[in-house]
Amino acid sequence: MQKTRFTKQVSLLVCTVLIAAIALFASGCNTATPPAEEKSTVEAPEIQATVLGEGETSFLFTVTDGEGNVSSFIIQTDKTVVGEALQELGLIEGEESQYGLYVKKVNGITADYDTTGTYWAFYINGEMAPTGVDTTQITPDTEYSFVVSK
Repeated sequence: MQKTRFTKQVSLLVCTVLIAAIALFASGCNTATPPAEEKSTVEAPEIQATVLGEGETSFLFTVTDGEGNVSSFIIQTDKTVVGEALQELGLIEGEESQYGLYVKKVNGITADYDTTGTYWAFYINGEMAPTGVDTTQITPDTEYSFVVSK
């Protein structure tokens, strides 16, 4: 009988410890999410952009060089194609190929796959463009960019 009583007391003690551990663990998990009134909001940084050109249409154009430096421009134009607007302002240069304009220089920075193994990748709203810069129609509220890539 002594052994049964001792076993019951040990079992009760183990259960109490487990319940306390579960309670502590559960309360620790709740601290990861702050209450709604304590949530903070992060504001997007203001973009410093140079305004270039004149015209009724405008769009954001960014250039990211091989070292990750970003230059931003607000392009104002009456052109309807991104490439035409950028060429008119001297922001892009390249060679015509069977696939369209092969851009080798953007904002005065050269990326030539044949000599350096790098190239200018064209993006629309942060995604690789499905069309070339010389065939992409300007769309309002759209960001166009070139990024040096390997």
